[in-house]
Amino acid sequence: MTYEHETLTMRKVYRRLVPFLFLLLVINYLDRVNIGFAALRMNQELGLSSTAFGFGAGVFFVGYALFEVPGNAVLSRIGARRWIGIILIGWGVASGAMAFVPNETSFYVLRFLVGAAEAGFMPGVIAYLATWFPSRYRSRANAGVVVATALASAIGSPMSSLLMKWNDGVLGMSGWRWMFIYEAMPAVLLGFVVFYWLTDAPERAKWLTQTEREWLSAELSAERRHLAATSKYSLVQVLKLRKVWALSALFSCFLCALYGVLLWAPQIVKSFGHLTDIEVGLLGSLPFCCAAIAMPLIARRSDRRNERRLHVAASMSVGGIALLLSACASNPYIAFMLLCVAAAGIWGSLGVFWSMTSTFLAGPAAALGIAVINTLAQVGGFIGPSSVGFIKDRTGSFSLALAVLAGFALLASLIAYRLDDSTTTQMKGAMFSAN
Repeated sequence: MTYEHETLTMRKVYRRLVPFLFLLLVINYLDRVNIGFAALRMNQELGLSSTAFGFGAGVFFVGYALFEVPGNAVLSRIGARRWIGIILIGWGVASGAMAFVPNETSFYVLRFLVGAAEAGFMPGVIAYLATWFPSRYRSRANAGVVVATALASAIGSPMSSLLMKWNDGVLGMSGWRWMFIYEAMPAVLLGFVVFYWLTDAPERAKWLTQTEREWLSAELSAERRHLAATSKYSLVQVLKLRKVWALSALFSCFLCALYGVLLWAPQIVKSFGHLTDIEVGLLGSLPFCCAAIAMPLIARRSDRRNERRLHVAASMSVGGIALLLSACASNPYIAFMLLCVAAAGIWGSLGVFWSMTSTFLAGPAAALGIAVINTLAQVGGFIGPSSVGFIKDRTGSFSLALAVLAGFALLASLIAYRLDDSTTTQMKGAMFSAN
């Protein structure tokens, strides 16, 4: 196949899969982070302290971590199309139930259940993309999907604020409760659409020509053969890979910074001045707009240079330094601008990071490895939001909390910098024992 035909084929695959998976991830992150917007009113109504809210925001990741590896084992058995659809319906129902929490305990329980319901979705999507995109196209495809994590926050911030305002008091319910119901409905509906729209493998893609199917299958098969020895790794063998632990540590630090900022962003922005909820929603969207611009630019540069490690390290360094400077800034305008730069740096590395996870495992072992990395890293999703709430209650401000999050971002940068670029070296030196 000529380069022009190859480009046209991958463009067709990209247009078929990436926008739809992007939409699913937007819905996923809306249901995951709308708790941050609800907190503007929910905390007072339920009597939640900053520590209690931080713990509830973080306990989501406990449920997520416990059910993620089993979830990806199911994905390998029944296929991505069926499993992703089931997950969407499950988390939609659990997220909608958040509208009816009466107290602190039920808040903790439902956040845990939402995390358990969402488990397996993100690594399932990344593993699914690896079955459709050869490695030289993968960072761009990953970024095209995971940019939704930033755009969901940019869109969700003003949208959630408006839903809360417009529906406050309807049928005697607070606006934040209606927000959970409205934002959960698309997940349930799209769960059924998944069964029609997604295709399990290139060989079954009727929307590609025979020549396109054969070429893409051959390309992906060649990559799998290169990593054939890893395709049947068991869970124990995957856990013996040093690369898995290094990437888990990197991603854990990344999630500390990401979710520490993401789930507390509305309250952090509100602390900059006397702002209404609508103003908080509009201003709170700007850091994530910056992140949405940075992510595909960094991913495209990474693909062109075929380099991952330094792109992640540099991006996280920018994010960590900007976050630290924001914590130290006394002028709220400067602090907010630095928060925008921090969001661009931290989120900018996400698409490239997920490309790193599929360069040393193949087949079912790749889905298992991604699930293990994401599971082990969820400790960061718990520590980040929880530590912000704990520090805020004891210091009365977000400055020290932001500095701590900056430290995690810089540690992630250091780990990325020390990773080995060579896939061959990774495979030879990464294992204590493979057989």
